[in-house]
Amino acid sequence: MKLWRLHSLQKATPQRLYRPFKFFLPSTQRLNIFKFIQTSATSSGEKTIAILSLIEKGNFSPTSNAYSELLSECCATKSLNQGMQIHAHITKSGFSQDTKLRTHLINLYSKCRTFSYARNLIDEITEPYLVSWSALISGYAQNGLGEEAISAFREMHLSGVKCNEFTFPSVLKACSITKDLKQGKQIHGIVVVTGFGSDVFVANTLVVMYAKCSESLDSRRLFDEISERNVVSWNVLFSSYVQSDCYEDAMGLFQEMVSSGVKPDEFSLSSMLNACTGSGDLGQGRKVHGYLIRLGYDSDPFSINALVDMYAKLGDLEAALAVFEKIAQPDIVSWNSIISGCALHGYHDWVLELLGRMKGSGLIPNIFTLSSVLKACAEMGMKDLGRQVHSELIKMDIRIDSFLSVGLIDMYSKCDLMEDARMVFNLMPEQDLIAWNVVISGYSLTGDDKEAVSLFTDMQKEGLSFNHTTLSTILKSTASLQAVDVSKQVHALSVKSGFHYDLYVVNSLIDSYGKCSHVEDAARIFKECPFSDVVSFTSLITAYAQYGLGEEALKLFLEMLDMGLKPDQFVCSSLLNACANLSAYEQGKQVHVHILKLGFVLDIFAGNALVNMYAKCGSIEDADRAFSKIPRRGIVSWSAMIGGLAQHGHGKEALHLFKQMLKEGVFPNHITLVSVLCACNHAGLVTEAKQYFELMEELFGIKPMQEHYACMIDLLGRAGKLNEAVELINKMPFEANAAVWGALLGASRIHGNLELGRHAAEMLFALEPEKSGTHVLLANMYASVGMWESVAKVRRLMKDSKVKKEPGMSWIEVKDKVHTFVVGDRSHSRTEEIYAKLDELSDLMSKVGYVPMVDIDLHDVERSEKALLLLHHSEKLAVAFGLIAMPEGTPIRVKKNLRVCIDCHTAFKFICKIVSREIIVRDINRFHHFRDGSCSCRDYW
Repeated sequence: MKLWRLHSLQKATPQRLYRPFKFFLPSTQRLNIFKFIQTSATSSGEKTIAILSLIEKGNFSPTSNAYSELLSECCATKSLNQGMQIHAHITKSGFSQDTKLRTHLINLYSKCRTFSYARNLIDEITEPYLVSWSALISGYAQNGLGEEAISAFREMHLSGVKCNEFTFPSVLKACSITKDLKQGKQIHGIVVVTGFGSDVFVANTLVVMYAKCSESLDSRRLFDEISERNVVSWNVLFSSYVQSDCYEDAMGLFQEMVSSGVKPDEFSLSSMLNACTGSGDLGQGRKVHGYLIRLGYDSDPFSINALVDMYAKLGDLEAALAVFEKIAQPDIVSWNSIISGCALHGYHDWVLELLGRMKGSGLIPNIFTLSSVLKACAEMGMKDLGRQVHSELIKMDIRIDSFLSVGLIDMYSKCDLMEDARMVFNLMPEQDLIAWNVVISGYSLTGDDKEAVSLFTDMQKEGLSFNHTTLSTILKSTASLQAVDVSKQVHALSVKSGFHYDLYVVNSLIDSYGKCSHVEDAARIFKECPFSDVVSFTSLITAYAQYGLGEEALKLFLEMLDMGLKPDQFVCSSLLNACANLSAYEQGKQVHVHILKLGFVLDIFAGNALVNMYAKCGSIEDADRAFSKIPRRGIVSWSAMIGGLAQHGHGKEALHLFKQMLKEGVFPNHITLVSVLCACNHAGLVTEAKQYFELMEELFGIKPMQEHYACMIDLLGRAGKLNEAVELINKMPFEANAAVWGALLGASRIHGNLELGRHAAEMLFALEPEKSGTHVLLANMYASVGMWESVAKVRRLMKDSKVKKEPGMSWIEVKDKVHTFVVGDRSHSRTEEIYAKLDELSDLMSKVGYVPMVDIDLHDVERSEKALLLLHHSEKLAVAFGLIAMPEGTPIRVKKNLRVCIDCHTAFKFICKIVSREIIVRDINRFHHFRDGSCSCRDYW
C-alpha cells in the first residue's frame, strides 16, 4: 500500500485556462527580474524568499529550470520550509512529474531528514530510477541512519535498478555505521561483479567499511590494491586507523605516504595530529607541525585547532599557547582545546584566565568550556564560581547530560558541598556507573565513609553493575572505618565478579586489610597476585611499618629493587617510617641515599619522613638538617621536628621552634600542641605548659582532647602536683581514658602515693583489663615500700585474669641487621662474648661506685640472683653487643618496647663514661642520651 502523498494535502484547485495575475510580464522582462533578484539579494535565502514572494503574488511563473535552481539553493542551505513551498508551487504548476525536479525534491527531503516525504516521491514513480534511489540512500547515510539506507539499497537492487559509482559509497558508508560486515561483503561482491572496484571513490569507501568493521587486514589489503591512490585514499586509511585507536599504524602509514611521493594535505596532517595525541607522541607531533608550516597549512583552522589540542593534551602548554596566540580569530573549538588542556594538566588558574579572555572576545562558552571550568573549580575548591557555572548551565536551557552532571557532582564533592552533589545526583534521570562512582567517591573524600558504603549497598540492591573504581573507593572507606568485615565482603564480591586480579582492586585490598590490622591477609593477597607494581609494594610496606614489622618492610623493599621497580616518594616515606619504628638508623640513612639519587630530596612527604626517622633513631642533629632542607614546610614538618626535640628532652628548643612556626604564619593542629606539651613535660616546664594548655582554644581554636589532658596530668604528676592533676581530671569535659589514668598511676608511683595509685590502677583495670603494664606498675609501687603481700595479690590477680606480662625487648642495629634481645637471652650467635662483656662492665662499674638496685626486682629470689637478673636486662645485653660489634667511638643506639628501668638508667651513666661512648636509648616515652656520666633527661622521666 502506497504512503499518503504530499500533494494530497494541498487544497483542490480548479483547472484554469489562465492564471489570475494582476498584470502579466513578457518573458524577457520576467527573466530580467529573476536575474536582478539573483544579483541583488545578499544571500541565497533572501533570493529564494524574494522569488517565492513574486510567485505568490502571481508576478512570476518559473520554468522547470528555474524551479530546479531554486531547489538546488534549498538543498545547499537545508531550507526545508522554503523547499516545501516550492514543492507546492511545482504541484500547482503541473511540473510534479518532472524527473529532474523529483530528484531535487527527494534530495532536499533526504538532507533535511524528512524521509517520509522523500519516500512518498519515490513510491509515486512507476519505475524509480537510480538518481532518486541514490539521493534517498545518500540522505539516510549522511544522517546516520545506516539500517534504513541498507534497506533502501536492498529494495532498489531487488527492483532491478543497477548501482553506479555514486550509490555504492553511500550504502558502504551505511554498512560502516551499522558495522554490518556481512552486508558490506555482499555489496563488495556486487561492486566487483559490476566493475566498479577500480573506481577510487568506491575503493576508498570499501577501505573505510572494512576498517570500521574491525577488519584492519582486509582494509589494508584493499588499500594496497588501489592502482592509482590519491591523497584521499591515504586520508581514508589514516582516518580509519585513528578512529580505531591504531595510532602507531596511522603514523607508520603517514611515513609510507610521504616516502611514496604523495603530498599530504590539511586533512592528512589533521589526522596525524590526532594520532600523535592518541599515542602521546609529542616528538612526532612536532614533526607534523613542521609539515604544516612547510606546506602552508598553518593557517587552516582545522589543522591549527588539532595542533593546539595535541600540544595541550600532551602537556606542552607553552607550545599550545604559542600556536593559539597566533590564531587571528579563535573559534569555540580553539578556546575549548586550550582551556581543556590547562584543566587536564592542573593549570587551573590559567583555565579561569582564559575563560575571561574568551568572554572578552565576544564568544559565549558552551557546555564543553564550562565542563573544563567545573574541573578547575573542583580542584581549586572555588565553590562560589562552581555554583555560578551551574547557574549558567541552567540559564543556557540545555539538558544537563550525564557528563555535565558528573562534573557538577565532582565539583560539589571536592568543595565539601555533599548536599548539593547529592541533589545533582538525585535529579539525574538515569544515573550511570560513572555518576555512582563519583558520588560515592565524594562521600569517601569528605570523610563520610558510612554513607559511601551505604550507597554501594543501594547499588547492589538495585542490581547495578560496578567496576574496579567502585570497589577501590569502597575499600578506601572500609579502611578508614576499620571495617574489616565489610572489606572481606567486598573481597568476596571482587572474586565473584572477576576483579580479584585487577591491580587497582588488589592494591586497595592490601591497603584496606593493612589499615584494619589484618597484615597477614594483606601479605597473602600480595603474594597471590601474579603481578605487582610500586603501589602494591607501597601498600604492604606501609602496613608492615604501621604494625611494627619493620624488618619485613625492609626485606620487601629489597625484593622490589630486585624486580627492577623504581621506588617513588611514597615507598621511601613508608620505608623511613619502618626504619623509625625499628630505630634502624643505618638502614634509614641508606633509604636517604635512595631519596637523593631518585631526586625526592625536595618532596615534602619524603622530607617529613626523614625528619621523623632521624628523630626516632636518636639523631636529632640529622633530623634538624633534614628539616632545614624542606622547601615548603607545612604543619606536618613543623610538628615532626617539634615532637622530635620534645622526645629528646630539648624542651626549650622545641618551644623556640614552635614560636618560630607561629611567626611564619603556620597555625598548629592538635598534634603540634601535644608535642609542645610533651616538650614542657620532658623538660619540667610546668608554667609554660599551663599557659599553652589554658590558652590553646582561645589562641588557636583547638579544644583540649584526651591527649592534651594526659600530657598535663603526667607533667603535673611528675612535678609532684598530684592534687592539681586530680582536679584537672575532675574538670575534664569527658570521661578520662586509659592514657590519663596511666599518667596518674605513673606519677603516683614516682611520688609513692599508694592510695592515689591504687585508685588509678582500678580505673585502668576496668578500661584495659588485658594490659599487663598496670599490674606491673602497681606491683612495683607495693614493692618499693615493702608491701610484699600486696605484690603477691597483684601477681595472683594477673594469673587469675590470664594477663601475661609483656616481656621487655630491646633492639640494636649493627651492619644493616637488627638484633633483638630479651632478658637473659642466650640465643644470639655471640652470646658468650656478650655475657663476658657484661661481666667485665659489672666489675668496672662496681669499682667506681655502682650498686645494683635489687629492690626493684619483684622475683622471690636471693639478692645476689636479683643482681644477676638486673645485669641481664635486654637493654644491657643490647648495649654489650653494640660495644663488641661496632667500631670504637660509634654511638650505641638501642630501642626498648617498655620504659627503661631505673637500674639500667643508672648503669648506662656509668658505662658511657667507662667506655667513652655515647649511648642512646629510646624507650616507650622518650630518648635518653648518656654522655660523660649523665643523661639528657636529667633523671626526670
